[in-house]
Amino acid sequence: MRKKTSRYISLLLLICSLTSIPLQAATDKKEKKDKETLKAEYKKSPVYQGTAIGVEVAGLANHILGSDILSTEVQIQSNFKNRFMPTLEVGYGKTNTINDANDIHYKTNAPYFRIGMDYNIFYLKTYLPGYLYAGLRYGWSSFSYDVDGPDMKDPNYGGQITVPFAATGQDSKAHWAEAIVGIKVRIYKSFHMGWSLRYKRRMSVTNHENSVPWYIPGYGKNAGSCFCFSYNLIYNLPF
Repeated sequence: MRKKTSRYISLLLLICSLTSIPLQAATDKKEKKDKETLKAEYKKSPVYQGTAIGVEVAGLANHILGSDILSTEVQIQSNFKNRFMPTLEVGYGKTNTINDANDIHYKTNAPYFRIGMDYNIFYLKTYLPGYLYAGLRYGWSSFSYDVDGPDMKDPNYGGQITVPFAATGQDSKAHWAEAIVGIKVRIYKSFHMGWSLRYKRRMSVTNHENSVPWYIPGYGKNAGSCFCFSYNLIYNLPF
């Protein structure tokens, strides 16, 4: 299996996002208001404050630079009182790879879905060009996979007989939960960018007698839990 570059790409995107915050804040001419004034303005603000559409690009960049895994998604998020943000994420994940250690070949591709909500920790600080948020997601994917490898030797006949190892069209389903912390920053008018750190916890996955999924679209490698970074380009729709 080829060496992955996702760790380095995620780090680079993280650095870019963090450095953009003070630059944008330096150009923002609005003065910081006192807390009571902010609370009064918040109470008068409309409940519905728009919808944003985002595209996750880190997974696509990783694949272009050599990763065996491709994962990308579209995010639709509504804004209520600049505080509660229900979110739907629809994505696509695939891999076609060979494990260098045992020559096992694994292939799958399928859509995945997540629903959840983000909470804007800085909901009163509307003068800022961005905000820090925390959120939760419930994710699921229904997919099929192919796995094959070198012929296996049958020990009952002294290893003289080999048995082909291949399983195609293995149907599987997976469910998982995610806890998220991230930053969203305005870069120009209605255009934003954001990054998030996600902790994923697998809830269930369908295995088979002679095989288990190695990769789950939308979740990642089939482990009990994992961390990942995501990076989004976002556009706030006019309302």
